[in-house]
Amino acid sequence: MSISVEQMGAGPDLVLLHGWGMNSAVWQGIAPTLAKHFRLHLVDLPGFGHSPLAEDSDYTLPWLAERVGEVMPEHATVLGWSLGGLVASQIALDRPTQVAQLVTLASSPCFVARDEWPGIAPKVLDNFQAMLGHDFSLTIERFLAIQALGSEHARDDIRQLKEWLAQRPAPHPRALAAGLEILADADLRDEMLRWQGPWLRIYGRLDSLVPKATIPLLDQRYPASRSILFEKASHAPFISHPDEFCQRLLTEIV
Repeated sequence: MSISVEQMGAGPDLVLLHGWGMNSAVWQGIAPTLAKHFRLHLVDLPGFGHSPLAEDSDYTLPWLAERVGEVMPEHATVLGWSLGGLVASQIALDRPTQVAQLVTLASSPCFVARDEWPGIAPKVLDNFQAMLGHDFSLTIERFLAIQALGSEHARDDIRQLKEWLAQRPAPHPRALAAGLEILADADLRDEMLRWQGPWLRIYGRLDSLVPKATIPLLDQRYPASRSILFEKASHAPFISHPDEFCQRLLTEIV
C-alpha cells in the first residue's frame, strides 16, 4: 500500500497530517507561506485523498502511525490536526528519534469526555458512526459544521474546506468508520508522559471538539510542552486565521 505524499518548498522538514474525513488539500491556504521556510510533506492518510486503503488493512492508531512513519523523513517536525494530532503523537512515541518536534493542532490525547475529562460526548461520535451507513457525504458535511461552530467566519470556513476536499477522491468508508473508532477509543494521556522532545500544542478557544477546559489540564500534565490559544478561532485556526496561524507557528518552531 502506497501513501500519497506531496512535497513542496525547501528547508527543515515539516510533515502535515490532516484530520478525520479530510485530506491534505486542507493545507492549501497556508502551504505557500510555510513552503518558504520548510520542506513540506503533505500526507494523505490511508483511505483519504490519493492514498488507497487495502481491504485487509488493520486500521488502528498504531497501524496508521507505522504507515506514516515509513514515508516520513528523519528528524522532521510533525504537525497533526485533530485526528492527525493523535497519529502524530503515536509516531512520536513509536519513533522518537525520527521526530524532531511534535505539534498538535486542535487535538487531544483523549478526545472523548470521560470521568472528569472534558471532550466530545460519546453519543456524538455514536451518532456520526450511525449516520455513516446511510449517507457519508452528509455525515462529513455535518462534521464540518461542528468544526467551524463558534468561528466568526464559520460559513466561509466550511465553504473553503468543502472546495478543497472536493479536489481529491472521496474518503474510503472503512477509513471513516475506523477513524471514528480511534477518536472514540484512543487515550494517550499516560503514554505521552514518555515523550521527551519539544511539543507545541495549538488550540482555538471556540473549539467544541477540543474544549478549552482541556488546555490547563494538559499544561499541568505536560509542563515541558507549550500551548498557544487562538482567541477567535474554532477547530481550524489555520483556515479561519491563516496569516496569524503561520506567523505564530514560524515564531514557535523555526
